[in-house]
Amino acid sequence: MADHFVPIAPRPSPVKTTGFAPWARRNLFADWRSTLTTVLLAALILYTLPGLINWALLRAVYVNDADTCQAARGIGACWGVVTEKYRIILFGRYPFDEQWRPLLATSVMLGGLVLSCMRAFWKPWLPLLWMGVLAVFFVLMLGGVFGLSAVRTDLWGGLPLTVMLATLSLFMAFPLAIVVALGRRSQLPAIRSACIVYIELIRGVPLISVLFMASFMFPLFMPQGVTVDVLVRVIVGITLFAAAYMAEIIRGGLQAIPKGQLEAADTLGLSYWQTQRKIVLPQALAMVVPSMMNNFISVFKDTSLVTIVSLYELTGALALALNSDVNWRPFKIEAYLFITLVYFIFCFSMSRYSLWVEKQLSASKAR
Repeated sequence: MADHFVPIAPRPSPVKTTGFAPWARRNLFADWRSTLTTVLLAALILYTLPGLINWALLRAVYVNDADTCQAARGIGACWGVVTEKYRIILFGRYPFDEQWRPLLATSVMLGGLVLSCMRAFWKPWLPLLWMGVLAVFFVLMLGGVFGLSAVRTDLWGGLPLTVMLATLSLFMAFPLAIVVALGRRSQLPAIRSACIVYIELIRGVPLISVLFMASFMFPLFMPQGVTVDVLVRVIVGITLFAAAYMAEIIRGGLQAIPKGQLEAADTLGLSYWQTQRKIVLPQALAMVVPSMMNNFISVFKDTSLVTIVSLYELTGALALALNSDVNWRPFKIEAYLFITLVYFIFCFSMSRYSLWVEKQLSASKAR
């Protein structure tokens, strides 16, 4: 018998499992309920889409002419309001001639966020990179050095304020949340009780109450003549609020770790912090990535509440731009659709990044 084996060519799967048709069969037509819902939604889209395209695109006004927009009211959208007011919407009350500074500062911070999301930059020097990013951001925004004119923080607004509030608050909330989550599971009654009181107290009130307390009540407890910038107070308030919710998310991940792993770590002679750092926290954080990303998205959107303390972030800057101009005030819908698109881009990007992280973690577990 010849010692030669001819390989058999792989046979195609009897049922196609990739492509649009299999995806649609799984997600849109899996059963009669799914099929009925898909058909009804498709009919609704087909019914409303022509009118929406007609209003938003075909008969829309794109020039920043208030009279032309008034003539087209009820017929087409007025995107000219975005063309006319975009600088106020994006940068708030920041001095008009200096708005290149918040544009550059925001670009630097967004660049830092993008680099931080890449595996190649997950290095020990990443915190140093962020120290440089924050230094550049605040130097550009505050001014007063390198020949830049000084700009008060109460004049900051728009997209730079939204991005900065969300980024700084989440960066500071994350380590605080880990400590509080571990403290709530501590065997020491004093530490456990303090963490429980903090979590339940913060989670028991809405963010708007926390901002109100931080902005209006906290200064009453300060010594005479001592003031803390309102921006700092707002960042601290959002950080404490986000950390309380994040701590509960992380605690859920900690409770999911099998007790046998902790016993094995004790057997190996690992200390408490070695066990948490090398065994418990990496697994716990990996389990709660979707929930943590939901919290990140929620905090990003909740920055709109700082308008109550006269900090005009993206939505507040929009109201500032239109409420003072009677010619453009009727076209708030188009302006709100514009900032809705901005929020969607950021939130959708965070959601897709969360899915990428989950896939990376799944691949690591498979190896």
